[in-house]
Amino acid sequence: MTETPPGGTAPEAAPPDPSPDPGPSAAAGIALKLASVLLFTLMAACIKAARDEAPTGQAVFFRSFFAIPPILIWAMVRGDLSRAFRVKDPFAHLNRGLVGVVAMACGFAALGLLPLPETIAINYAAPLLATALAAWLLGEQVRLFRWSAVVVGLFGVLVMLWPRLTVLASGAFSDAEALGAWFALLGALFVALATIHIRRLTQTETTLSIVFWFSVSCTVASLATIPFGWAWPTGPTLVLLIASGVLGGVAQILMTEGYRLAPASTLAPFEYSSMIYGLALGWLLFSEAPSVQVLIGAAIVIGAGLFIIWRERQLRIDRTQPRKAGSMQA
Repeated sequence: MTETPPGGTAPEAAPPDPSPDPGPSAAAGIALKLASVLLFTLMAACIKAARDEAPTGQAVFFRSFFAIPPILIWAMVRGDLSRAFRVKDPFAHLNRGLVGVVAMACGFAALGLLPLPETIAINYAAPLLATALAAWLLGEQVRLFRWSAVVVGLFGVLVMLWPRLTVLASGAFSDAEALGAWFALLGALFVALATIHIRRLTQTETTLSIVFWFSVSCTVASLATIPFGWAWPTGPTLVLLIASGVLGGVAQILMTEGYRLAPASTLAPFEYSSMIYGLALGWLLFSEAPSVQVLIGAAIVIGAGLFIIWRERQLRIDRTQPRKAGSMQA
């Protein structure tokens, strides 16, 4: 499972999973993971609060550009600044950047149209879609158990989206909310595609270079949207936009450090803490409360995601042991 920050923001680097065992540093890794998810959710809340004044492309620019200083400072403190600039496959970085900027733009567009918890919940489809795409594009073996979890999880997504997408609900929901649901789902698809690109990138590139050049790519790509209506934001909106970038950069650092201390299979379930954060922030900041249908669908998706995490952890353990005759992977 790969990090999928709230709000549809594409994952910036694939977390390593050096061992299936937590080890003595697991508690610190979990704390850093929870902190990173909180900051990513606060980042999404900042973007949502700024969307009345800032168009999507401008929001992408601020989120990307102001994430760069924390990343570079972190690299300098670690003595790894040169690794941030090192590139072996520039075209792979370019492809990953293009896919990632579309994912980010779709996620930010959805945040302007949907409640924060609902946008987060729909984004949980990304790991499920990534599992399916990995089988198709990377040739990974995905068999009965995980395919079943993917199907169940996507059914949960349909449960969440159905009131937004069906014409029978046109009297209850606005066209803008239906459009937001489509943006959120499309964002989840591009997050999943970004995950596939990251898996390929990690074979030749360092985590620092993936994170740094992703932010640079999104910054440059977002500038192409200036002719479509950028405006100088007011003071509070400017603060929110800058904060979104800084929060995103710091969250990425905390997440990466967390994965240094504990394996991905240990930390991945804590990604779903974003729903708790999203519910709290949506209620406190935007007076938003998700429908029962959204909560039910989110529970189904989270359950399917947790099952896939558990199954992938089991397979990593199984691969360290002699294979049993006639055993079936999933």
